[in-house]
Amino acid sequence: MKQILVMGGAGYIGSHTVKHLTEQGYKCVVADNLIYGHREAVPAGVPFEKADLNEPDSLERVFSKYDFEAVLHFAAFAAVGESVTDPQKYYHNNVVGTLNLLASMKNHGVQKIVFSSTCATYGEPQYTPIDEKHPQNPINPYGRTKLMIEQAFADYAHAYGLKYIALRYFNAAGAAADGAIGEAHNPETHLIPIVLEAISGKRKCLKIFGTDYPTPDGTCLRDYIHVEDLAEAHRLALEKLDEYSGYINLGTGVKTSVKEIVTAAEKVTGKKCPVEIAPRRAGDPAELYAANGKAEKVLGWKPQYLDIKKIIETAWTWEKHRRY
Repeated sequence: MKQILVMGGAGYIGSHTVKHLTEQGYKCVVADNLIYGHREAVPAGVPFEKADLNEPDSLERVFSKYDFEAVLHFAAFAAVGESVTDPQKYYHNNVVGTLNLLASMKNHGVQKIVFSSTCATYGEPQYTPIDEKHPQNPINPYGRTKLMIEQAFADYAHAYGLKYIALRYFNAAGAAADGAIGEAHNPETHLIPIVLEAISGKRKCLKIFGTDYPTPDGTCLRDYIHVEDLAEAHRLALEKLDEYSGYINLGTGVKTSVKEIVTAAEKVTGKKCPVEIAPRRAGDPAELYAANGKAEKVLGWKPQYLDIKKIIETAWTWEKHRRY
């Protein structure tokens, strides 16, 4: 069996996908620059290569060493706020780096890629739930870089026969059910781990940005998708590349407010979350959630974690016993 190259496979979603793939009998090779990834998150026995999208020689070394059937690409910078203050970092890594990756794939005859895209390519929602026909008008450099990559894939498919699926995630959340790996960003920007850090005393409090949105409790509504559901979707996409190229939303279609996350986390942990109310942040839509019918139709995928408490339980197990 040929191997699957997982670029960014030591990161949050990448490492959970590697874990899932190896459990399903796939042979993976992880390549990561470890700027944000964790070597400890790569399962034992999976080959690891230190490589960087911005160092074409390191990519060529990896592609020359192994015989790859396909690539899973998670190696993007993904902090929306930082993309606004340092767009050069994002365009260089996400866009130029992906072109470097595509060049190595082309040089070595690898024609299949599954890409970690984002609902940020849609921008401010014109309607909800958001389906794949929704206009793409990203409002920050992070979303724009991901959209550019999607457009490059379409051009490469037309010119060179590239087979690709871009998976547009909504809010990734949770940790491996067995507690082996989980979410570990520095700094942490995702809501659920921030709530759990506030509950466990690792941070002073949770800041809720805006309680006057036109939603049932005044706080923003988001679509939280468990990382193991995301991992399974990547495997299913890998298995569909001979039949389909294009883009697919990954979300649950369930919308949960910030206050509902806090309440659920307090129930899971049995502890109170200290909260500070702050003004709205620019660019935060009132609600953002997915229409995921295409994922079911094309991939045969259905998310298993629809209860926010179950998602938070896995995150709390990880938070209490985290290894990195």
